[in-house]
Amino acid sequence: MLPDVSGGGFRRGVRLGVDWGKARVGVAACDADGLLAYPVETVPSTDESAAFARLMELADEYGAMEVVMGLPLALDGQAKLAATDVTGVAERLAMRLPVPLRLVDERLTTAAAHRLLGRVDSRRRRGVVDQAAATGILESALEVERNTGDAPGLLVANGDRGTKERL
Repeated sequence: MLPDVSGGGFRRGVRLGVDWGKARVGVAACDADGLLAYPVETVPSTDESAAFARLMELADEYGAMEVVMGLPLALDGQAKLAATDVTGVAERLAMRLPVPLRLVDERLTTAAAHRLLGRVDSRRRRGVVDQAAATGILESALEVERNTGDAPGLLVANGDRGTKERL
């Protein structure tokens, strides 16, 4: 994984935000100008192949230019077991996606989503908290790019199936 040092300013285009979990994957999208990130759906992740297929469909359906996946670093910034697991998922998914996939720091996005949804019934919350976390991940990535002019996070793949970068 290498940081993207393009420095070319904000890249216009729709992006998907992904919050990968052991049971569910939250998905969000944004408009082409990156002004509004919004929840899309929750995909079961217990069947990784089916989840990958659905993410590929969503990338195509929304015309995404890239996928931004949250990397669950520990509060001290270290990559622990969860980050290692998500990195493996990201590498496998990147091999199937026709667009680049980036890993971005997702510290506290799920906690923030739970706080945001605090009054929602717990059964209903389970279905939307992952979408809310994906929206937070995507909003954070958009903010980084708007503020720095650089693409956020670490590039896992460039979308060209023949030249994937490896972590």
